[in-house]
Amino acid sequence: MAEYICLLNKDTIVIKPAKKTPILLRMIVLMFAMVCGVYICSVCLKQTSIHSKIKFQDIQVVERLSPDDDHGNLQISSVHYPNPETFSRAECAHNPVRYFAILSMQRSGSGWFETLLNSHVNVSSNGEIFSVLDRRINISSITQTLDKVYNLDWFTSASKNECSAAVGFKWMLNQGVMQHHKEISDYFNRRGVFAIFLFRRNLLRRMVSVLANSYDRHAKLLNGTHKSHVHSTEEAKTLAKYKPIINSTLLISDLKEVEITAAKALEYFNSTRHIVLYYEDLIKNPAKLKDVQAFLGLPLMELMSRQVKIHKGPLSDHVKNWEDVNKTLNGTAYESFLQADY
Repeated sequence: MAEYICLLNKDTIVIKPAKKTPILLRMIVLMFAMVCGVYICSVCLKQTSIHSKIKFQDIQVVERLSPDDDHGNLQISSVHYPNPETFSRAECAHNPVRYFAILSMQRSGSGWFETLLNSHVNVSSNGEIFSVLDRRINISSITQTLDKVYNLDWFTSASKNECSAAVGFKWMLNQGVMQHHKEISDYFNRRGVFAIFLFRRNLLRRMVSVLANSYDRHAKLLNGTHKSHVHSTEEAKTLAKYKPIINSTLLISDLKEVEITAAKALEYFNSTRHIVLYYEDLIKNPAKLKDVQAFLGLPLMELMSRQVKIHKGPLSDHVKNWEDVNKTLNGTAYESFLQADY
């Protein structure tokens, strides 16, 4: 026989036999319990679904945004109609312009890549403008410089002026980008600037190029003139004769530091419209340049550069203490750098 519990007071419990309940009342209670059960289950399922959706969105990574996509707070237009103070755009005043910045590290192919972009009739990429310290002394000087560039009031040999469809420059990460990353990222989002990240996969080859270029700043191997980039095989061979000595003790930590810097830059600017490129991929597959033109909303053209690669062939031909370097990297995560070309 069923029983029920009666609480007489806080310390006393008396169990009494249950009274007979009419069948109708029992059915009502049963139906009420079923309805409550269904309601509770539906609420739990709904909460689980919402939690799963939030969790998925939290781990989602956006590597590349198309020119017309919005992401988060990116509501600014991707095209602009600058009104320069120094000249009139004349019949091109109604032609839209996109803003971009090539974010890279020294000796990662950014100079070569920029010459490719500038071979497009509608692109003005104005070089490494923040190599001058006064332009990056603080965030105020940085934004003033950016405003001048994107208003088409910055003049270089690359400027297409009136009929530019995309205007920008190349910016090394150690030229204020990392120091003021929050303000710069906010500026990019506010002004609709497209960020083009260009890195190098083989960081050992980059290191050789950095050391050789640093040496030539003082040695001036080309008839007393320093050149970071050359346009003839003869000049390339002359510069390649110098073989730098790599500090094998610090080699792994130096490579890790470059990796960490690149990863942090991508994290800092993840909310911007951006694309990530690698020098080696562009060399091996020039068709990837079409992706860049599409990213900037440009009419497709064949892009060309007159620059000649300096350090060709096996790295063992370009490092003086190659045996030490080989021994240091063998069996590590960087072992592949020893063999890979470019």
